[in-house]
Amino acid sequence: MSETAALPPASVPHAAPPPPASTVPARRIGLLAHLGAIAQLAAMGLAGTAIFSLLLLLLSLGVGLLPALGFGALFLVAFVYATWATAWLEYARVDGLYGYDLPALTVRHSARPGFSGWLRTLWQQFTDGPMWRGVASAGISTILGLVVLPIVGALSSSVVLLFAPLIGEDAARIPATDVQIGIEAAVPVGIVGIIVSLALLIGAALLHAVLTRAVLVPSREAVLVEQARAAGTQRESAVRSGELERTRIERDLHDGVQPRLVSVGMTLGLAQQKIDSDPAAAKALIDEAHTSTKAAITELRQLARGIHASVLDDRGLDAALSALAARSHVPVTLDVRLPDASGDPSNRCSRTAEAAVYFAIAESLTNTAKHSRGSEVRVTVRRRDGADQGAPVLWARVEDNGVGGARMLPGGGLDGIAHRIAAAGGVSRLDSPHGGPTALEVSVPCAS
Repeated sequence: MSETAALPPASVPHAAPPPPASTVPARRIGLLAHLGAIAQLAAMGLAGTAIFSLLLLLLSLGVGLLPALGFGALFLVAFVYATWATAWLEYARVDGLYGYDLPALTVRHSARPGFSGWLRTLWQQFTDGPMWRGVASAGISTILGLVVLPIVGALSSSVVLLFAPLIGEDAARIPATDVQIGIEAAVPVGIVGIIVSLALLIGAALLHAVLTRAVLVPSREAVLVEQARAAGTQRESAVRSGELERTRIERDLHDGVQPRLVSVGMTLGLAQQKIDSDPAAAKALIDEAHTSTKAAITELRQLARGIHASVLDDRGLDAALSALAARSHVPVTLDVRLPDASGDPSNRCSRTAEAAVYFAIAESLTNTAKHSRGSEVRVTVRRRDGADQGAPVLWARVEDNGVGGARMLPGGGLDGIAHRIAAAGGVSRLDSPHGGPTALEVSVPCAS
């Protein structure tokens, strides 16, 4: 699996992106959510101030120390990662509070290998629009939190005023101020203060809900554009996968079965010429043609197996992979843990998903045997929950102990894996540093 016809360079995902989350229909936000928003805003007034102070400090140190032997670059890198973490936490906070079903905040990896690829990934992370929307939402929440904190203080003071007449003094002082009021006015002022404070807090919570929705939830137009783009990418991957498969079949027929059948025809022709003059030689030629014919049939069966693995339909993915491992030229350690589908067929993934994963593993084993110079392969297959506990996916990992350095070449065998997995709506990922090991991960929705 370490030859040039591989997936993208180390740690680079390759897939048709999954359809984004749909826009959230307007709905009533419950009282508990508003109360939670008030509490979170009060906390964000303190925590957000600390977070943005840290971000500003990292940015200032990074820019200020950048000319000093480049030490500032370390602070700038920390700034990018801290900014991304802030955005991720904000997405999680808002989604948990309001249930907006926000699309997951993910890192866009560069296709370049090595240090330059890491730098490009870092830049893509820094310029990521959704990340900055998360930071903006955190900033809005922090500002609202700084407004909410004194309102909470005013609410507490108003509650204290309600009990001022119980003290028995002629005047009452508004807590946290030097303002003195008559004892007879303490209760009315306290009631008015409570009403105004609650109104302001509820207003802040409503404003928070509106602003975070506007900033974080993608518009319907943006969702439709992204869905159309994802569908187009998946369609292109399906077409490309079909083209690569046809090319492979043509190559296998041209290089394998076709010349063998031509040889059979020529051998039978020679036997026909010698059948009267030299029956023994003719018999030997017929035996040779018979052997070549059986070899051609075997090649055709192998070719058909590469198009459609009937054992998948008959016995399932576990048995199909066991047969595949038994035919491998490199020792394979197989670890397949899938739900038992004998009692409940719904536990089994779709045939499309199983076929995509099966052929990905088969091509990986072929590449390992041909190019990796590895002595062992480990294949792991699981059924997992999708992102954010979504629909289940069929996940597989193939890892060898070869020399690594896998790269992608258009038209290569593992290039076909990438397009086949993408056509099924899945993702594939390769980690193949020079010197090894090489690990390929694929994940396909079970309902593909």
